[in-house]
Amino acid sequence: MKRTSHISELREIIAIEKSRGRRIALIPTMGYLHRGHLALVEQAKQRGALIVLSIFVNPLQFGPNEDYTSYPRDLEKDAHLVETAGVDVLFHPTSEEMYPLPMVTYVEVGQLDAVLCGANRPGHFRGVATVVSKLFHIVQPDLAFFGQKDYQQYLIIRRMVGDLNLPIEVCPVPIVRDFDGLALSSRNVFLTSEQRQEALILSQSLNEAEKLLRAGERSARVLETRIKEKITNESQGVIDYVEVREAQNLSEVTRIENPVLVALAVRFGSTRLIDNKVMEVNPLV
Repeated sequence: MKRTSHISELREIIAIEKSRGRRIALIPTMGYLHRGHLALVEQAKQRGALIVLSIFVNPLQFGPNEDYTSYPRDLEKDAHLVETAGVDVLFHPTSEEMYPLPMVTYVEVGQLDAVLCGANRPGHFRGVATVVSKLFHIVQPDLAFFGQKDYQQYLIIRRMVGDLNLPIEVCPVPIVRDFDGLALSSRNVFLTSEQRQEALILSQSLNEAEKLLRAGERSARVLETRIKEKITNESQGVIDYVEVREAQNLSEVTRIENPVLVALAVRFGSTRLIDNKVMEVNPLV
């Protein structure tokens, strides 16, 4: 595996590989990797492309009171993990390499960032779209892989690629969960043992909502209310949001007729966790 923190060196590596006819797959991450990230690597390996994995904790997507400085980092552990997994190139730039001058150019993502996490974290998805756009221009990938735990992020990147006519296939990878249902996240390391146990309420409440939908419930508000009640009554979690949205464009839903995204964000202590599930109406009901 090749490693570099320099954009110019990465471009040289990619130019050589492209001259050999290789397709390029990009996996953007913020590091502190886990099995969810390795699932992205496995999906990329199946496509037979040269795999470039980036590790960069992007300051643009963190608000002034968020956890940029405390976000977990362990570059050498991550490097060993991805080399073993079969990554071809590890790109781990510094902030100075990515942002040598104060940024005055940003990628705005419009209506898709006004709801869910975007409503609670203003500017977050502008930062995400901007850094991913930079990575796309640096790496010039044919394929880019994103986990669906960050479903809103996936939709925003997919829309950005379409709107800007970028020749990139955006490849979604399903959520990877621990044995007990908790969605894997780098931030899980901050949970106490008690908080981690309580956090199981997220996947449990999503599963119950899906059972209600399959049993014939069609009201989005009813599903949201039932999830909120379960989280509030059975845990100490503080809800940021619980929402049912159209799965394809995050538009508002009153009566569920098409596939929907049921998404939530809940704080356990100082740790904010997100989870979601795409649900479809049972055609037999």
